[in-house]
Amino acid sequence: MLSTRYFSILISSLLATHATAGVLSKRACNIVDTVQHTFYGFPDNDPPGPATAYDCGRDFVAGGIGTFEDPLSMASAEGQFEECEVVYVPYLKKYARYEDYCQQCTDDWALGIHHIDIWTGSPDRNGGDSQIECENSLTPDNSLSIIRNPASDLEVDAAVLFDPATGFCDISRVNPTFNAGDFC
Repeated sequence: MLSTRYFSILISSLLATHATAGVLSKRACNIVDTVQHTFYGFPDNDPPGPATAYDCGRDFVAGGIGTFEDPLSMASAEGQFEECEVVYVPYLKKYARYEDYCQQCTDDWALGIHHIDIWTGSPDRNGGDSQIECENSLTPDNSLSIIRNPASDLEVDAAVLFDPATGFCDISRVNPTFNAGDFC
């Protein structure tokens, strides 16, 4: 029969182990500095259209508005992110999910350069040259930080970056002077 003291120690140990395991299972957010940001969409996807490499709940179709629940599709190099991993992009104030493959990102990753390619536009409509011009306008000159394992309640600007129906490109939505520490 267990003594009361021994039983108390056993219960305390089990509770401490359980509490520690709970803390360790939650991953802390992580700032990844110097990430090259580029943009892609229907006209310059390979092949052209909305197809993605991974099914992250959208049936292999790119999209999203940038919220945690509906992140923008993001392409990158295999192995740089986990399939369907959600990150926060402070430059856009949007969440993005790794759903697609990017050859230039892969070439850069082989050189140790972080690179993400973020979906713009619609999965249903090709924005043509005006969309590609918009993607180029949205691309920052310098590499910027992103947040891995972000909180789900960070500030989001859900406005579209490019509207293929009108050709409107909203470059006023970018935030190149953010402090990554404000988000992690």
